[in-house]
Amino acid sequence: MENKDFHSNDIKQNKPLGKLVRVDRSRENEKIGAEASEYRGRYEAPPTENRGRYEAGNSDVPKKLVKVTQGENVPPRQNTEIKRKKSTKKSKKAKRYEKLINISVKIISVVSALVVAFVLVLNMPILVDKENGGNISVYNYIKNMKPAAMEGELNKENVKLDLKPQEEIAQELPELNDGLDLPQLVEGQYSVLFLGFDEEEFNTDVVWVVQFDIGHASIRILQIPRDVCFPDYTSSVTRKFNSIYSMGDPSIQPPIQRTVNAVQENFGIPIDAYITTACFDIVEIVDLIGGIPITIENEIIYEHDKIIPEGDITLTGQQAEWFIRFRREWMQGDIGRMQNQRRFMAAAMQKLFSIVKDEGRLKLYGYIKEIYEKELLYTDLSIGDLSKVADFASTVDMENVRVDIVPGEDAIFYAADGNGYSVYSVHKQETIDLLNNYYRPYQTRMTQNDTSMVELVLNHQYDLYDDTGASLEEIEKSTEPMRNPDMKPWWKED
Repeated sequence: MENKDFHSNDIKQNKPLGKLVRVDRSRENEKIGAEASEYRGRYEAPPTENRGRYEAGNSDVPKKLVKVTQGENVPPRQNTEIKRKKSTKKSKKAKRYEKLINISVKIISVVSALVVAFVLVLNMPILVDKENGGNISVYNYIKNMKPAAMEGELNKENVKLDLKPQEEIAQELPELNDGLDLPQLVEGQYSVLFLGFDEEEFNTDVVWVVQFDIGHASIRILQIPRDVCFPDYTSSVTRKFNSIYSMGDPSIQPPIQRTVNAVQENFGIPIDAYITTACFDIVEIVDLIGGIPITIENEIIYEHDKIIPEGDITLTGQQAEWFIRFRREWMQGDIGRMQNQRRFMAAAMQKLFSIVKDEGRLKLYGYIKEIYEKELLYTDLSIGDLSKVADFASTVDMENVRVDIVPGEDAIFYAADGNGYSVYSVHKQETIDLLNNYYRPYQTRMTQNDTSMVELVLNHQYDLYDDTGASLEEIEKSTEPMRNPDMKPWWKED
């Protein structure tokens, strides 16, 4: 009778297979002559010891791993079945992984395509550029947004430029390409009007014109005294410059434009942008960047409970406000305060350099971004523009940053109400010479017919403020202004 057992049939029909497994280990051991030195396979062990990883006796065959028919126990079949099951398991896992990889690749491909499409759309010039004309991309539109322009936008259509002929500029700077990606009224320079308001945010007690001369890698800062008399630009009874913003021509809007016009029409400096802040905002700005290191020669008493100690200190935000506003004890009053503000400016510039050196430019940009977002200043510069300007400033040597005060002297202005008010009268020709020499490098020379400045004192009594130019390096080494001993607080001990 034919045996239909699968494995027994294989053995009967394929006899050479029986010869392959015929091994007599006892005879081999006798020939070697040393049973203890018998070589065994990697997973083989003597019958009396624990068996190998895949070896089992007749009584302990793992039934769940071996398919045995009709009670026969066939070790070769056992190993084959284990390998097949392991191979099947690996194959299923591989298929799952392959499926996951394919899904991941598809997802990445779709996302990448969407990102590329999004970037393309952002960079397509599909929006109208109202400021410069033509079209602009969505990316540049967002980049150039000016959410801090609370003072409004400046009118730059009728600015008198008086540019030098290109061939004349080319002789001085053969390759004038300043590399500053900002819209400039005069190629090669960028001028910013900085105004600091008093506590009531009514008068502009700090007026600086900061001019970045990119072509010559320098910065010039023109300090305009708050008391300078500009009778044609304000309705204030005192006719002081600091009232133009709030009491200038009401038909000129926004108010910042009134001050910008006064600067452009009298000092011949085209203004590209503005920055305004209040004294209480300076407190938070200084604290945000970690204070301003400075040397104080003598104790400054702003009020009886607001004192800045002498010595090498780091001004806190509150102390910084007291420092730049203090004027009572200076012999030269407001001019003394302006001179002291120069020292603060030099110290602040050194702080800028230290941030870039010790913390990196990204940290500086982070500070600018935080100041911008907290609206600690108003400006028509975008955050990107502010970063570019600050980046340029951080590369300029201290000796190439110079500060000037508008030449002039103290005077009395007799107003329509019959009273005389203490003001500052410009020295007209000396001011024009200063502007021509340092603030109009790419423009033709001004004359007295090009400005409407009013000179109250024709016969100058003194020229103390006619040549006040100094580099920040020199200012940093300077001492405090001269004090008036009669203005010492009565409670202060000698």
